[in-house]
Order: sequence, then C-alpha cells, then structure tokens
Amino acid sequence: MTKYLISFPGEAMVVPAEEFESVVEASHAVIEEAKAAGVYVFGGGIDEDVDPVRVAGDGTVTEGTYPGHKVPNGGYTVLELPSREAALEWAAKIAVACRCPQELRQFHYDPAS
Repeated sequence: MTKYLISFPGEAMVVPAEEFESVVEASHAVIEEAKAAGVYVFGGGIDEDVDPVRVAGDGTVTEGTYPGHKVPNGGYTVLELPSREAALEWAAKIAVACRCPQELRQFHYDPAS
C-alpha cells in the first residue's frame, strides 16, 4: 500500500461564512469514512496563527521557512491506499466536502513507516 498526501492551500477554500459549518461537517464525514475504511493515516490543518521556524542540527532556530519557499497552509490528509486510482477517488470526495480542488501527492516507499 502507498501513502498519499491530499491537500489544499488555505486560500483555495472560499466558502461563505453561513456555509462554513456545513463544509466542516462534510469534511469530517469523509474523514470518518476513511477511518472506517481503514485507510486514514493522519489529517489536519496548518495553524496559520503560529509562525513557522527552521531548526538546524545544532538547535539554532531561524524565523520563517526556507528562502524562496512559500509558507505551507491549508488542510492535509494522508491516506494509505492500494492504488493511485483509489487516491484519486478519495481526493475527489475531499474536494466535494471542502468545495475546492485537492492536490494529490505520492510518498516514496519507506519500509520503516
């Protein structure tokens, strides 16, 4: 089985305030479906109120991300699935729930994970 990252940047989800709660409910329903199917690994959203830092091997902390790198934000879900086709199906379910297109990325196989 392969792990897939399904994500979207925060600015992609444009939902009227009065519809936000229904989006939350729909997205939670898809996550519960993934858990019930046994494919859910991890999910969540980046807390955009907390600034990112880089931590070096010697413990030095530098404010911000790598130079030239866009600060990641938005929502992320990691699922472990049997095929890319299955990943596309789950990404479509999440896109419907969140009301915005999702980016699909595949993790390299890591035997330790």
